[in-house]
Amino acid sequence: MNDQAFLDHVADRLAALPGVRAVTLGGSRAQGTHAPGSDWDFALYYRGPFDPAGLRAVGWEGEVSEIGGWGGGVFNGGAWLTIDGRRADVHYRDLDVVEHELAEAERGRFHWEPLMFHLAGIPSYLVVAELAVNRVLRGALPRPGYPEPLRRSAPPMWRDRAAMTLQYARSAYAARGLATEVAGALATAAMQTAHAVLAARGEWVTNEKRLLLRAGLRGVDAIVAALRPDPQTLTRAIAEAEALFAAPG
Repeated sequence: MNDQAFLDHVADRLAALPGVRAVTLGGSRAQGTHAPGSDWDFALYYRGPFDPAGLRAVGWEGEVSEIGGWGGGVFNGGAWLTIDGRRADVHYRDLDVVEHELAEAERGRFHWEPLMFHLAGIPSYLVVAELAVNRVLRGALPRPGYPEPLRRSAPPMWRDRAAMTLQYARSAYAARGLATEVAGALATAAMQTAHAVLAARGEWVTNEKRLLLRAGLRGVDAIVAALRPDPQTLTRAIAEAEALFAAPG
């Protein structure tokens, strides 16, 4: 199948699952930044109960999680599949949850959740960001702009988390010469700060892959590369990171 035939094939099969109301294409392929070997990221939006057994029964090779299998919360599960020789991810999106988080974001309210493979975790408005940037293949979904109340409320939350991460690293890790722990704290605080920078700009974030680049914070690489397991070096690195993160975005 060519790419369009592949999209139609997958979208039709996902849209036919019980409870599914819409199907989208996300990630780099929706935004035109993909490479030839990039994954295909799909999301199915369902209303009411959704049974992953229906997706499993389609017969595509791979792993299909249960609802909540990826930790619950707004990012509540999905599948890693191979379809027609292509790597494809399918994410579950509960429309009731998505509509609630959209209403919350429009009021400047959100919460933080841990999520595997995300150093800084995710904001609950991630599912709103997906509405804004993903390509709708089947069904209909809202296309929100970036709410002004969220531009005001999100940056200070993210910057406070980054400041506390570095404060703890200075007292608990640097003083003991724990280079690995400091490196982890620097990476986490960099991602948190990048969320703050992009929220202040009113730019949506759906994952961390290009987050530091977009926020102009790739300079943290040099700071991490220079780490050594001695308190003086680690304390200096944290100070350098604080100066980098405080620079205007």
